[in-house]
Amino acid sequence: MVNQIHRDKARRLLYHQQELRRVECLSIIHDLSIPSEVRFRSLQRLNQLNRNGSRTRFRNRCIATGRGRGVYRFCRLSRVSFRRLASQGLLMGITKSSW
Repeated sequence: MVNQIHRDKARRLLYHQQELRRVECLSIIHDLSIPSEVRFRSLQRLNQLNRNGSRTRFRNRCIATGRGRGVYRFCRLSRVSFRRLASQGLLMGITKSSW
């Protein structure tokens, strides 16, 4: 589990390092007023960038356990951790519903 967390952190760091180059290449590729050979060179540069630097490679993970599934975006906790913390009364404003 720890290895997956470190891998995801490394991907996020790589994304932030390559973000400007990636956006630059994509804007050149999509601009049809630029000559096709320049656009093609920009496409090759984009393909040479590391794949792990892509935004689609990250995974939302629980900040408490590192679980990759069932993670709520608003608090970045997995459903299991959220329920455990809520049951202990550690989350403000969260009450168990009953009707």
